[in-house]
Amino acid sequence: MEIGSPSRYRAQLALGARITIAAVATLGIGRLLGTPMILWAVLTAVILTQMSVGRSVKATIDYSMGTLGGAIYAGLVSNFVPGADQLALLGLLGLAIAPLALLSALSPRFSVAPATGVIVVLAPTITHATAFHSAYDRVLEVALGGAVALIVSHLVFPARARLLALEAAADMLGTMARALPPLFSSCAQPQDPEAIRELQRGVGDAFARLDKMEQEARHERIAFLNAEPDLAPLLRALLRMRHDLVMIGRAAVIPLPETLRPRLEAPLTTIAEAAAAHLLDCGAALTAGRAPAASAAQGAAFDSYSQEISTLREEGILRGLPVERVEHVFALGFALEQWRGDLDELDRRIAERAR
Repeated sequence: MEIGSPSRYRAQLALGARITIAAVATLGIGRLLGTPMILWAVLTAVILTQMSVGRSVKATIDYSMGTLGGAIYAGLVSNFVPGADQLALLGLLGLAIAPLALLSALSPRFSVAPATGVIVVLAPTITHATAFHSAYDRVLEVALGGAVALIVSHLVFPARARLLALEAAADMLGTMARALPPLFSSCAQPQDPEAIRELQRGVGDAFARLDKMEQEARHERIAFLNAEPDLAPLLRALLRMRHDLVMIGRAAVIPLPETLRPRLEAPLTTIAEAAAAHLLDCGAALTAGRAPAASAAQGAAFDSYSQEISTLREEGILRGLPVERVEHVFALGFALEQWRGDLDELDRRIAERAR
């Protein structure tokens, strides 16, 4: 198997280094502080050291909330419900875990709560400590591991969620650029509907990845009181473009009438090629922090299509078509106008970030 260069796996190597440093640092600090169950603190640091700073912040917040909720509830149950013998311990464990399991099912943020409840209930049977001390130790261990994970994520080869989100936006633009030629060609030549849906799914998956990264960037910005520009306007522009492609894809399921294909196929191909080139330039502009270059070819392609539609109307060719086919032509034209306007909006949003 061919192994790529180390630079190709820079992000993975950096994550491995952060996890290693977080684990070692937590063990050393825990020993100095005399943390009782240092194993859980080290495991917490390893779990919460994520690919980006923003993801580490979000994971730490969720993990801390789940741990605190689970520790408080399980500690109270263990304190007030006796569990001296094995049968009583079984009932105590069930009483402590059932509500926490339901809570974790309702909210993924509390997914660690049941595990915390198990530790709080069963740890005293091993360490012979009280339920209160078991809960206190668990919260202390998570606090130590979470703090080390955040510090290491911020200082050691930090991967900023904002930059990763911009890269995800550029990837989405590249996915759309690759989808445009086959999508627009289906307006003139019949295509497999499943192939069109597959193109749409690719764009949708790219946006889902971007949306996840934007949430991580938001946590990162709030946690460190960062004044960097909000990514939400850019996401809204990209979401509208995705919706435009859905509209174009629906129109492309049924090819244009045969009488119109010779006149409209070339303008549609030109639009697809010009828009794809411009989307690639927008992606490069995002990651480089510059404004996208104005695309005269793209504007001319849209104008050419609109002019051809006007000519067809003047020649009366559209009047000779069935009503549903004329509606299909105008639906495609409306989608293209929306697409053109949202491309301009995308340019403005990228230019704002560059400024």
